[in-house]
Amino acid sequence: MAKLCGLFVCMLIVALDVGAGILGIEAEVAQNKVKHLRLWIFECREPSEDAFKLGLAAAALLAFAHILSNLLGGCMCICSQEDFQKASPNRQLSVVCLVFSWIILAVGFSMLVIGTLSNHKSRTSCGFSHHHFLSIGGILCFVHALFCVAYYVSATAALNE
Repeated sequence: MAKLCGLFVCMLIVALDVGAGILGIEAEVAQNKVKHLRLWIFECREPSEDAFKLGLAAAALLAFAHILSNLLGGCMCICSQEDFQKASPNRQLSVVCLVFSWIILAVGFSMLVIGTLSNHKSRTSCGFSHHHFLSIGGILCFVHALFCVAYYVSATAALNE
């Protein structure tokens, strides 16, 4: 029963992150469909309501997947280098995956938020071209899925030792 529950949690985390990644990439596609004028490195572009909605949904799914994996994975508290070296391999792996999942969350969520805010209704932007925030954020959602699942599996294995 516990293995079935663990499999369900892993599939849920992957589904949320994959959904967020697809929505982020679709938001980039919707953003590229709006009118824009480009001159060298300067660009003027109108916001896309579809890209705004898709980017917002992608950011929400990414955050929910991260919260879910951290709550269900438990707390792997290692306070010093000495504690880390004495810990079991499962516990070490869970801490490494936890740190990487937080880094990927910070970068991916920031990219999604920046791309989403650039498509807010009140922002017709002109300036330096800054493309691909939404698609990079979407791709990082897929990477986030890998590290969150690895964290959940290694954290539950370390708790069962």
